[in-house]
Amino acid sequence: MISKIHSAIPYGFLAKPVEVEGDLNRGLPAFNIVGMANKTISEARDRVRSAIVNSGFSFPDKKVTINLAPADLNKDGSYLDLPIALSVLVLSKQLLKTDTEGRLFVGELSLDGKVRPVKGIINIVEEAKRAGIREVFVPYNNLSQANLISGITVYGVESLEVLYLHLKNQAELPSISEIKVASHASSEVSGPILDHIRGQETAKRAMTVAIAGHHNILISGPPGAGKTLLAKAAANLLPELTPDEKIDITKLYSIAGVSKDEIIEKRPFRSPHHTASATSIIGGGASAGPGEISLAHKGILFLDEIPEFQRPVLEALRQPLEDHVVTVSRASAKATYPADFMLVATMNPCPCGYLGDPTHECKCTELQIQNYQKKLSGPLFDRIDMCINVDRVENQDLKKALPNRGEHSVVKNTITEAIKRQANRYGRDGFYNASLSSYEVTKILKMDPEAERLLSDASDKLQLSARSYFKTIKVAQTIADLEGAPVIKAPHIAEALTYRRRYER
Repeated sequence: MISKIHSAIPYGFLAKPVEVEGDLNRGLPAFNIVGMANKTISEARDRVRSAIVNSGFSFPDKKVTINLAPADLNKDGSYLDLPIALSVLVLSKQLLKTDTEGRLFVGELSLDGKVRPVKGIINIVEEAKRAGIREVFVPYNNLSQANLISGITVYGVESLEVLYLHLKNQAELPSISEIKVASHASSEVSGPILDHIRGQETAKRAMTVAIAGHHNILISGPPGAGKTLLAKAAANLLPELTPDEKIDITKLYSIAGVSKDEIIEKRPFRSPHHTASATSIIGGGASAGPGEISLAHKGILFLDEIPEFQRPVLEALRQPLEDHVVTVSRASAKATYPADFMLVATMNPCPCGYLGDPTHECKCTELQIQNYQKKLSGPLFDRIDMCINVDRVENQDLKKALPNRGEHSVVKNTITEAIKRQANRYGRDGFYNASLSSYEVTKILKMDPEAERLLSDASDKLQLSARSYFKTIKVAQTIADLEGAPVIKAPHIAEALTYRRRYER
């Protein structure tokens, strides 16, 4: 007798269908699993046997063979525990083949028959929908994420016994309306906001432009000038997530195992330590999982003191900053993940941090300063849209009480309006000026003659590269959007050019 149960496993940012085939033959009692199964899946034999017996069912005393098709696909994780158990129940005639037809099952089993959550559940439900599956059965704690995908019926399963009763029409699994959906959403703003920052008006203006157009920005200045505070305040200026962005970000967090049961409602703000490896930042490992640049998708990747990061890590950012995707290749796996993040980086002007500070003497040699600033290579800097220098706030200004002016709310509303103008111009949500290609810049964006002359002259004098030339136009367009201007004008180009200078004193 042969049984067939539909399932799937995550495969990078997508999923691969898996057919769990079962065969029951005469012979000494045995339970074998074949089909490129790794150690975790091989151990499913003991989990499944105990779950079946402890749920009140009988395990057949014959030779049971489970094949995971296709056999040439590497299979990892505990996703297939539940379908393997159902295959055994069909083989032993405790379930009928018709009870599982047209349905997809996924989940990890505990020894007492409870169903535990798994990673990458959104990938699996999307694959089921593409395959035309009408019903998907997932772990109960995965249900909130699974229901982000519309157009398919999803059930949450708490135990093997309850699932059996549902398949035999003897009980009903809970509906989504009865599920309390978990999320990272909060009605309160956490962390610093612009109203908490004293001075630094130029820096706050630059950060507003950067967020409105999703531009990468580098903040340079002495210790204690408020560089990190500015970056953290930027997180609270980010716009709300669109429905599609919410699905993509939640999917990435689920694949990485960061969240198996929560829906990500806020844009990510990832701040890895400078000792992080290239694998943790870019992605990789044995299963080619997503890294920090993908977990920061549609949000901010904050690199505090960027020169302290390892040179290979920084150079590995060059391709994702340009393409907004990253392909991770390993011996046994290859995956492509989205990486459309906004880079916010900070640095000191020199190793001691006081180059150009009128109140502190810089004790670094010229060679030390050059070597420190060269840690950020020219090609990488060329991919940063904006660069600003901040000075230390005077002590007398620090003593002043903060005015209750509501600056944060005003700036956020201005950013929201600028983003709406971009969405109307490009005909899609979540697409910013920074995402434009050089062809799209010349095709879509419009400058008046005076702005064109200013950019041409400045390009020759500053020796801007082609990439810097188009980045200047894109930043100028964001400045125009913040003002509601229909075309790019000379003042917009002039302000954008001030953001192309590296730190030099």
